[in-house]
Order: sequence, then C-alpha cells, then structure tokens
Amino acid sequence: MNVPLVDMKGQYNLLKKEINMAVLRIVESGMYIGGKEVEKFEEELARHCNAKYAIGVSSGTDALYLALRVFDIGPGDEVISVPFTFMATTEAICLTGATPVFVDIDPKNFNMDASKIEKAITKKTRAIMPVHLYGQAADMDPIMKIAKKYKLVVIEDAAQAIGSEYKGKQVGSIGDIGTLSFFPSKNLGACGDAGAILTNRKDLIRKLKMLREHGSEKKYYHEYVGTNSRLDALQAAVLSVKLKYLDGWTKKRRELAKIYDNTIKPQKNMILPAEEPYNKHIYNQYTLRVKKREILQKFLQANGISSISYYPLPMHLQKAFKFLKYEKGDFPESEKAAKEVLSIPIWPELGEEKIKFVSEKIIEFWSGHK
Repeated sequence: MNVPLVDMKGQYNLLKKEINMAVLRIVESGMYIGGKEVEKFEEELARHCNAKYAIGVSSGTDALYLALRVFDIGPGDEVISVPFTFMATTEAICLTGATPVFVDIDPKNFNMDASKIEKAITKKTRAIMPVHLYGQAADMDPIMKIAKKYKLVVIEDAAQAIGSEYKGKQVGSIGDIGTLSFFPSKNLGACGDAGAILTNRKDLIRKLKMLREHGSEKKYYHEYVGTNSRLDALQAAVLSVKLKYLDGWTKKRRELAKIYDNTIKPQKNMILPAEEPYNKHIYNQYTLRVKKREILQKFLQANGISSISYYPLPMHLQKAFKFLKYEKGDFPESEKAAKEVLSIPIWPELGEEKIKFVSEKIIEFWSGHK
C-alpha cells in the first residue's frame, strides 16, 4: 500500500467540477489581478476567521513581510520569535532590516514558551511573532499580556493553523495581525502560492493594501516603497471553492488524529502530539517525537509510507543566520525537537484503512525495537 504525506490530486478530483468552473470563469473574464473575485474571497475569509478584515497577498511569506512593514519595523528594531519554524518567519524579519531575537519553545506543543519572552525584551524590541506550529495555537494570553505591558505589536504566524482555536478564539484574530499561507499542501491550499493577512484594526487596512501594490492607491502615484504582493484572481476563485469545505476537512483531520492516538499508543521512545486543553488543534501535521527518527523513517519508506521532518535544523543554526551569532546549545528545546520530530500522513480523504495501515506499521516497528 502506498500512503503519501498529502494527496492534492485526490482532493482536486473531488472538487474538479467546481474548481474547473471557477478557473474557466476567471480566464473568460480576462480579469486576472485583483477585482471582485479577490474581494469576495477576502470577505469570506474574514468572516470564516472571525476577523474584521482579510487582505489577500501572493504568499504567506509576503503576508509576514507586509505585516511587519505596516508598522514601519525595520533597521534598528528587534522582533521576538522562535527558532523552531519555517524559514519564512525569520526571513521576513530580516527582509525588513530588523533583527530576529529568539526564545525557545515549549517542548509539549512546539510553540513559543511565553515564560521566556520578557528576558528577551530590550529597548529595541518592537514586536512579538508567535508561530502556531503544526495547527495548534501558541499560548496567546500571556503573550498578549506581555505585549500590552511593553507596548509591543503581536503578529501571529498562522501559516499552518487556519481554523484552529485558542480558548474559543480563531487564530490570526487575536493579535494585531495574523498571517496565513495557502501553499498547496496546507489544510486550505491554493493551486500555487497565495497568502492572506487578517486584522481587526481598520487603521492598518489602507496602508496594507497599498504596500501589496507597490505602495500605491492611485495607479502610478506611490506613497510608500511597497512590493508586488497581490493575490491572483485565479487563486482567490479556487480558494473560495475550497473554503466552504474547510470546516468539514478540519473535523475529518481531528477524527483521523484520534484514530492515530487510539491505535498507535505512546511508546518509550515516541511521544504522540499533545493537544492543549484550551486549544482546538486542526492537525495540519500529525507530528511525533521519535528518538530513532531516521530508522523509523526508513522503515516507513520501505513500506510505502511517506513522512517528513518539519524542521530538521532550527533557524539559529542555519548558515543564513550566522550573522545573528547564536550558537549550538542556545535553544535546547528547539534543537532537541529538530532531531526528533516526524510528521506522518494526515489529510481529510486519507481514510481509515490507510491510517490504520500506517498505525500498524509504526507498532510493528516498535515491537522490533524494544
């Protein structure tokens, strides 16, 4: 049996008629950039995420970058985030000219350890950027409390977490700004790159919209040095089709995660994902902590099961960020997680037969490695 990490083609085949009609509508209209399709999706997305406003952009990376730029964060400023994340989080900070300042993660949920934030704050600190990793929210109450105390901006990196909740609140709608990615493999994926910015702050909307379009509101007249970060109408139309299925897909992901939980069972050298009692985890990834990761991964591969490590090297140890002068051992929980995490297949159409097959193979592996 072959079990891929995600099956984007399978999802497309289920929605083929709707997606093809949406794409054809855009092609026939000749309106590929901006317009009613983008505005429609933005309204639907804001409503779905319980935010007042949503602004479509060309990628999750651009969403992070523009979220920083709208607050004029740049050279001489510092932004507190985590080293255990995808490149885009740290990259966006650096692209503004600001300096990333890392704090370690909570080993239970892989998200920012709020108890470490205050020690990292300096006179240069302008923002806190928590990452809702794998589909589960960071502990936002203490983060928001600290931000209020020091008058800092909070930018939620919710690239993997649309639909997840923190104490009944949708992620991306809690801080000053939330950012989303619609990379094709995400739980809400476009047919290419796409992203969005969420906010409840009306005062940010005009500038955000201008920054995504070369700093311009009126064509050829520019108030800011912006960028080309517009969401294509084709992607907006596809995402509008998919958005109405997202709640059902989330429910299915949670059901499949429960099957994993009940079937695999924790092992001495393996820890299953932990959903915090105040959270609704959407399982964009189902991520194990495994002591013998490489051996297990090879075993799964030999049995036709895909798996991946998100992420094998934390940002503070990446060559690209050597200039930050962090060293091995500075963030032990992030470094330990990077050596142990392994995400296994989970997607709405996976089905019980395949998920039980994966579970059985993992049990079989551990029975031979006691």
